[in-house]
Amino acid sequence: MSIKSFDLKKLIKNFPDFPKQGILFRDINPLIGDGEALKYISDEFYRRFSGLNPTVIAGIESRGFIIATCIAVRFGLGVTMIRKAGKLPGRTSRQSYQIEYGKAEMEIQQGSLLPGQNVIVADDLIATGGTALAAARLLEEEGATISGFAFLIEMNDLKGGASLRGLGYNTQSLIVF
Repeated sequence: MSIKSFDLKKLIKNFPDFPKQGILFRDINPLIGDGEALKYISDEFYRRFSGLNPTVIAGIESRGFIIATCIAVRFGLGVTMIRKAGKLPGRTSRQSYQIEYGKAEMEIQQGSLLPGQNVIVADDLIATGGTALAAARLLEEEGATISGFAFLIEMNDLKGGASLRGLGYNTQSLIVF
């Protein structure tokens, strides 16, 4: 029996004022602990992106690695990691960006993608879109084409998904708050 997208919301726990006062943290741990939910996530993103012929899935640290792996396994593809600065060995490319509660920097290993690869970028949540846009810039610097963005959760009031769509990116979210 397949889980319905409406039911995914019921598996998410809310933690007010984490990591800072005024932030409502959406905890996906109960969701990713449910095998049926993971299968649904994998199948649903496969359905939404199969016509785009992706060649690799990029996961944004850290919960995005889980979403990326679910998608990659379903497509039979590999995963590349976009990490917080200082976490990857070798030569890296870095990008600074704003997040909803501060500033951050992320990186990707240079040469981790071949020019022209079609990439789906996966993360657990999109809020303001700063992280996703920084990831897109890093991947495009490596010569990749962004086939789409896959988010488990979209915070509609923070307009990050709308911003990505406005820039022409195929942006898919399974849950919208």
